[in-house]
Amino acid sequence: MRHLYYRTVLLLCAVSMAAHASTQSTTNQLLVPPADARHFVIQSSAGAHGESWLWRTAEGGWAGRESLNLRGMVSELDLDGQNDAGGLPRRVTIHGVTPSGDATEVFARTGDQSHWQSPTDEGRVEHADARFYSPLGGPAAATTAWFMETLLQQPQHHLHLLPSGEATAEPLVSVVVGSGATVQTVTAWAVSGISAQPLPVWMDAQGHFFGITQGLAWLPDAYGADRARLEESQAKALSARMPALAKALVTQPTTPVAFTHVQTFDADDRLFLIDQTVVVNEGRIVAAGPSSKVRVPAQAQVIDGRGKTLLPGLWDMHLHVGDDYTGLSELSIGVTSVRDPGNDDARTVERRERAARGELLFPNVYPSSLIDGRGPYTAQVANVATSEASALQLVREAKTKGFYGVKFYGTFDASWLIPSIAEAHRLGLHVHGHVPAGIRPLEAINAGYDEITHINWIVMQGVPASVLAQDNGIARFEAPGRYAKDFDLDAGPMQEIVARMAERHIYSDPTMVAFESTYLPENGELSPSYAAFVGTMPAGTERTFRTGGFAVPPDLTRADYRRSWAKMVALLGRMHRAGVPIVAGTDGSGIELVHELEIYQQAGFSAAEALAAATIVPAQLLGVDRITGSIVEGKVADLVLVEGDPSQRLSDLRQTRLVLLAGRLMDADALRKAAGFNGRPAPTTAALPEKAATSH
Repeated sequence: MRHLYYRTVLLLCAVSMAAHASTQSTTNQLLVPPADARHFVIQSSAGAHGESWLWRTAEGGWAGRESLNLRGMVSELDLDGQNDAGGLPRRVTIHGVTPSGDATEVFARTGDQSHWQSPTDEGRVEHADARFYSPLGGPAAATTAWFMETLLQQPQHHLHLLPSGEATAEPLVSVVVGSGATVQTVTAWAVSGISAQPLPVWMDAQGHFFGITQGLAWLPDAYGADRARLEESQAKALSARMPALAKALVTQPTTPVAFTHVQTFDADDRLFLIDQTVVVNEGRIVAAGPSSKVRVPAQAQVIDGRGKTLLPGLWDMHLHVGDDYTGLSELSIGVTSVRDPGNDDARTVERRERAARGELLFPNVYPSSLIDGRGPYTAQVANVATSEASALQLVREAKTKGFYGVKFYGTFDASWLIPSIAEAHRLGLHVHGHVPAGIRPLEAINAGYDEITHINWIVMQGVPASVLAQDNGIARFEAPGRYAKDFDLDAGPMQEIVARMAERHIYSDPTMVAFESTYLPENGELSPSYAAFVGTMPAGTERTFRTGGFAVPPDLTRADYRRSWAKMVALLGRMHRAGVPIVAGTDGSGIELVHELEIYQQAGFSAAEALAAATIVPAQLLGVDRITGSIVEGKVADLVLVEGDPSQRLSDLRQTRLVLLAGRLMDADALRKAAGFNGRPAPTTAALPEKAATSH
């Protein structure tokens, strides 16, 4: 299902100039929807982002056309396909471009043999006539409609898939939509097997595709006003599953818990301490010190820590929460606190309330309200300001909602920054974000930013001025990839911004893994963030993670992008050595944090310094370091026990065994299973792997 692809696009939030530059010629060659094609508007709370069409061909097959511009991220796609009598694909042809470049994909079933080739993989299978080929790409409405309408016709709503896997669907919730002549009842079906979590798809009473909505929505023209209600209804229905899961995954100790003879990480002093004992009781750390000195209570549950390391719960400081299952993924790798730097505020508040009632198992969430301006590149979940007065009101609403910060975005009017930041600071809110179009990051810092989000925005200090007017679109990605390779980091703009950030104690949330995935891999190569998880993820998820980096402009090469990426890693090292406080965030799907820290080590951080960026430094940024962020008596018992020694191998952080959230015990393997993984990640250090095998 193409829906999974778009969720990945939202997570990575990146695109190359090449996809944009080739759009016009490609569009002229794609299918033209007939007059009677079904028309879908691609939309979010911020407005419309594109269009998608779906129709049946004269031969009874399927066809589609899609045009999407998501903050400058351009996809132009079509699909032409033929099915057999049971609805299964005999032939699929997809053309167009995506942020990763040429999207051409073909599938054909001839006799007993099925063959496919996509930008990511190629394969051939014998006797696969009872399996549904699930395209990697294509127009979302067409690919989802074909798949869902076939799936719901199968016994037990079950389908075997190509290249691999299987999918099932069950009804989730029904809602009346429309008004007057357009009133109808639609039903959300929860589809399992495509992704690590169930994906809701809306179908009408005749079993035909109606739409999808998950932050970004594909809905028929007449039903755009129903988007928020549909999303709320499916979220509420899916959330009904979570209380029982939370109860099953958590053990509330009735006696103290003692971790004995364990290595610990002292986040405050950046030290690893051997042969320690830590005692937890009633959600707090009540004792911590050398095993020879700490007394273990007689009634305590004792956990032998030999060969293991106990750390403060980790932080992911840049996680746009996707759904309830995102929290399970993060907990499974030891993340007990996250900052959500921008989301649907209503969903954020609702999850917080459910977690407080014990109905949702989730890390601690410290949200920021994302505030943007109105324009073609408005962020899809933004609170949209249309004047200085409305910007100030949105800042006040963030405080009223109990948020910790505000995050300004690229279409926000730069002339509103100073008063908006002043109001945020008056209310005690942290200020961070992208840099509004037309100004450089140092201007945002001078206006009052406390933190610059993403490494690319630091790089934008040194790009040509001509880039700035459109840097809320694709230029913010293409320009760093083009120019960073030639920067002198020890002089000029880069030296200036690093010195100023250090002097003013301006934080950086560099999200290195997001940009490594953008600049390094070719199509078919798996980003290093996911290498250790190969074989444990659903096949569709892993296939999507092999989409590769974004297409390189015609006048550059992948080697140029990789040199620019290397310069960004070196820049991170300069920032760290200068004293710029770094907080570890991923802008990912919930499993990338360890590799983020591995990149920090590549940049020159020690293992302890990298871990501090994911423990005590985030707690300090958010002003909660008195209660969390390190293993200290009296602090909340947010802890993670890993097999191995992260002081020698940061990759050992993936080998979580136990996780404590305010003293509640959770088995990491059970968390992994609940999050949709079928086993532990491999004990590996990250490296860019070879392409996926091209035969099956």
